[in-house]
Amino acid sequence: MMEDKDKDKALSAEDKELVWEELSTEHIVTDEWIDFRRSSFRFPDGSIYEPYYSYTRRNYVVIVASDEEGRFICVKQFRQGIREVTTEFPAGCIEDNESDALLTAKRELREETGYESDEWEHLITVPSNATIADNYAHLYRAKNCRKVSGQDLDDMEFLNVKRYSTDEIEELISSGHFQQAVHMLAWLLSVRR
Repeated sequence: MMEDKDKDKALSAEDKELVWEELSTEHIVTDEWIDFRRSSFRFPDGSIYEPYYSYTRRNYVVIVASDEEGRFICVKQFRQGIREVTTEFPAGCIEDNESDALLTAKRELREETGYESDEWEHLITVPSNATIADNYAHLYRAKNCRKVSGQDLDDMEFLNVKRYSTDEIEELISSGHFQQAVHMLAWLLSVRR
């Protein structure tokens, strides 16, 4: 990820004309999980817009993992935002003491599912929600995963592991039952390779 000063240098003159100027920022909630802000910006036409809400969350990983039989390892869990049980790929936040997203991916896969892999591929790193958030999602593919342990879940994690075929994943996505957008991106990138 580029620092702000490096991003400014990378912009063309035409793109620089589109940049919003931050006039002020108030941190409404700041804790270990989120930095929720209310800001004021000057638009390129000189007008001022406020309040604009944005947030910082931890960067995270998403793992498209398949076992030695070629079945995809997913988790089912309740998601408070939409108040539904979802089917998705194993995923999790990069902890403050972790500097390597791949190591986080390996840890999360093992903790959430009990599986490990020796075949990892980085798919892409993308902004989680570029409109209002500044965190990134690191997407990985893990093949030939093998069961090595039971789950080792965090206090807030209540999830079940399920394995699906390619066709079943496609059906879950098509029917609206695989609801995490970044996870769908990970799937699409993994099947293109």
